[in-house]
Amino acid sequence: ITTPTLRYIEEDSADSPQQPAGPCEVEWQWSTGFPSLANDRPIRTVTMKFTTAILTVALIGVSFSEAFCPTSLPSNARVTQSLLSSSTADVDVAATALPADFQAARDMAHESLVASLPTPALEKPLTYFLDEYMMALSQAAANGSKNPDGSDITAQQAAKSMMTALGYGVKFGIKDKFIFEDVRHKALRGPKGDKRYEDPALAQKLGTEFDVDFYEAGCAFFRPSIDIEKSVVLGQDNLKKALEQIKAGENVVFLANHQSEADPQVVSVLFDSISEEIGQLAADLTYVAGHKVTTDPLAVPFSMGRNLLCIHSKKHIDADPETKPAKSRQNMSAMNSMLGGLKEGGMSIWVAPSGGRDRRDVDTGKIPIAPFDQKTVDMFRLMGNKSKVPTHFYSMSMVSYDLCPPPDFVEAGVGEQRNVRFTPIGIAIGEEIPNIGGAEKRHLFSEKAEETCQQGYVDLLKELGMESYIP
Repeated sequence: ITTPTLRYIEEDSADSPQQPAGPCEVEWQWSTGFPSLANDRPIRTVTMKFTTAILTVALIGVSFSEAFCPTSLPSNARVTQSLLSSSTADVDVAATALPADFQAARDMAHESLVASLPTPALEKPLTYFLDEYMMALSQAAANGSKNPDGSDITAQQAAKSMMTALGYGVKFGIKDKFIFEDVRHKALRGPKGDKRYEDPALAQKLGTEFDVDFYEAGCAFFRPSIDIEKSVVLGQDNLKKALEQIKAGENVVFLANHQSEADPQVVSVLFDSISEEIGQLAADLTYVAGHKVTTDPLAVPFSMGRNLLCIHSKKHIDADPETKPAKSRQNMSAMNSMLGGLKEGGMSIWVAPSGGRDRRDVDTGKIPIAPFDQKTVDMFRLMGNKSKVPTHFYSMSMVSYDLCPPPDFVEAGVGEQRNVRFTPIGIAIGEEIPNIGGAEKRHLFSEKAEETCQQGYVDLLKELGMESYIP
């Protein structure tokens, strides 16, 4: 994935998309109807040329929380966009047609979506996400990938999964916004065995989704877009050692690089592929989460299904000086809550010490790991020591960039453009990081953790045939 490319598919008209008419503020309304599939319709393709400068403008994400610019597209047009290179030269823009069944399902889903919108202004970002997902799952189907029960991946499955995800996003991210009131959020997986569901307030929040397992819903959404057959998990012996330490009542912290919004689902899908017991470890993991995953409308329902420590990352805490004191207090509260969990023992934590996702180098197309923040690593070591319970640290190298490529540059707001690709992914668990450095040379521990993560990352890229991404 290296050059910005726009793929434009047109059925009847040669009209090009019109320019945005201007900003406007909108409200969101939603209906959940999903029509049956219509007859297949023929598609003809057109080839266009755009300069990278034009494409840069076209690829700017639209925030759900801010004003939208309405864009008028031909009613029968499908637009998909891919980040495929950073070249400044002109690039050919060619259409890639969906298979007939996926095109029909996509069209019906799109019609249902558009009919539910109060203004065409909201159509563009959601249509883009729909097109990305349908293309990814059509490639999975063509590849012969299967669902966990052995059934085929189908167009109807793709459309239903996307419309369900959008429905959850609208309900819990916009209309009846779900507030993560506790800094330590526990996954919402349905009422069985969970006394929280006896609280009428939670029942009112969830409404008709009272019985939904949001953890499994998130996994089910991303699992079909992962080429599991070609994916890899390295360092499984180290992972099994960590599991035994957790079972013995000790704590484990995974210091990871972070590449995509789907990283929690990446962990779950790959751990599930090893064994049921390792899969349960993925479900039990507590993720240190920044503000975007608890405030972005599309991210909220996926976050509802995860154990989270809700914090504000170092990269974004200074974005608004007026709210910095409140953010700092929340972070302190989150650390105190984490300390309580560590004192109980048997806690497993996933944290990205970089404070954010790895970003592509737009000049080279390579994807370096974002540097670890030593103070973050020091904080987790301090909490482990204060807990008086043995706490072990492992690096977790992740290759998941192509699954959901993030924007090339850090954005403080929410509502970024969503990309989805059918691709293999990888995780490497390094050996336990030795307790080196002491109080005087704490940087040695952080450097060792980052070095181990870097080596695992390179090993993964080589194993996956993605050497071009190696920095």
